[in-house]
Amino acid sequence: MAKVKWSAGIEYVSGALCKCGKHGHHRHTRMLLATHRVAATTATNCNNVYLRDDIERTTAPSTDELFARVRFTAVAAAVRTRSKDLSKISQDQQAFIAQKDLAGGKKTMRAYYWHICGQEYDAQHPRS
Repeated sequence: MAKVKWSAGIEYVSGALCKCGKHGHHRHTRMLLATHRVAATTATNCNNVYLRDDIERTTAPSTDELFARVRFTAVAAAVRTRSKDLSKISQDQQAFIAQKDLAGGKKTMRAYYWHICGQEYDAQHPRS
């Protein structure tokens, strides 16, 4: 990932700047992709450029990586469910507002949900 500053007059670029060519005599597997973050964030730099290449993994995933994948999937599902649960929305909004200006407080509602659901997952699935 590279941080990008575009020329004067260009605020942002988003999309493929160079696509993969998989057919014909001019075959290549690299892709140059520019992104502009539009989601709520506290970061000041929202422009990134990636060079995507075909890479084959040479090692098997570690147990820590497998645990992280399972945890991410479970917490993401919990965040989706909790954010749509009408019985908890008011209470969650009040708790979010109460903590957002504290040191270490989450600044967006989504970040708050990820924090809460992550803590709940960790409490139910302790690592040995």
